[in-house]
Amino acid sequence: MKALSVRQPWASLIANGSKTVELRRWKTSYRGPLLICASANKQGKGPKGVAVATVDLVDIRPATTDDTADACCQPESGEFAWCLANAHPITPFPVKGKLSIFEVESPTTGRR
Repeated sequence: MKALSVRQPWASLIANGSKTVELRRWKTSYRGPLLICASANKQGKGPKGVAVATVDLVDIRPATTDDTADACCQPESGEFAWCLANAHPITPFPVKGKLSIFEVESPTTGRR
């Protein structure tokens, strides 16, 4: 499955559906299911180094100040709004995060 590393507390906010816009300085042509992985970075409260949710990446567009509430922070110039939908928290399992979108094998099925 395609995955994205996100720092805490943002990963948990995505998992519980509070954060529906992820701000990034890059974009991708990929649209579809994403596994949200809480990075192992020591900042922020919440689980780290684990997958926490699945979401659908439905759109990427230039971020605006109108995205502030959905992103749970103020967008900066040049950032893109990754629009997320259908957040589903999952039972956390260990994932070594990477930059960009990366592949993770499901611990239950062994499928990507």
